[in-house]
Amino acid sequence: MSGRRVAAVLLAGVALLGLRGDNREQQRAAAEPAAAATETALALALAPSIRAPARISLVPPGATRVAGGSVGARLLARVQLRARPGGRVLRTLGPRTGYGSRRVLAVVARQAGWLGVLSHYMPNSRPGWIPSAAAVLRVLPYTLRVDLSARELLVRRDERRVRRISVAIGRPGSTTPTGRFAVTDALRMHPAGGPYGCCALALTGRQPNLPRGWNGGDRIAIHGTTSEAALGTPASAGCLRASNRDMRWLMARVPLGATVRIRA
Repeated sequence: MSGRRVAAVLLAGVALLGLRGDNREQQRAAAEPAAAATETALALALAPSIRAPARISLVPPGATRVAGGSVGARLLARVQLRARPGGRVLRTLGPRTGYGSRRVLAVVARQAGWLGVLSHYMPNSRPGWIPSAAAVLRVLPYTLRVDLSARELLVRRDERRVRRISVAIGRPGSTTPTGRFAVTDALRMHPAGGPYGCCALALTGRQPNLPRGWNGGDRIAIHGTTSEAALGTPASAGCLRASNRDMRWLMARVPLGATVRIRA
């Protein structure tokens, strides 16, 4: 695709998405944890989809939530991700992800001059910190809520429920992790008829309970499937599977940085 970076990843199984950045991103930053760096046998190509812009709106000082949505921070330049405000440097983040998407981080905490943000480089649900001057804040109108016991995903826009989606969840022993996460990339699968369906929303979450013998990555995602009969059942290794129709609906609406809360 002209003018677009395409990230090639190796995936296995039909449940968990092992996401990796491109070579340039890997050269600029420290190596991923070993589980995320392991490659498997099935090669697919992923490309960022065209995203509708988040709503440009004034974010009140100190706010991490706003009426009608959450807050996202779009990076303007390379920035250091820290363990706490002014603390130890964990990682350098560029303004684009390894897949070429604009890097938009969900803001979940704020201190004077600092933003607490969700990143897949941090442990599940734990924020890292960046200087507030390094990002432009935007209101993200969509939020996602996943109820594992009900095996459904609820989509809210402006605090109003707009869609209920049946999902397959992690099976016993590899249950879907709970907590707060955020969308990092919206990816279209090539070929679209593969085991991950049409597309995927990659999340900041990682699977701490990988199946025995699993040699793929540990990133989780919401993705399509070729086995829609399994929707509403515990069938995956940690990811959330939705119908391709529902995934296309999500891809057209949910902005990067949107928060995803998963509860048992």
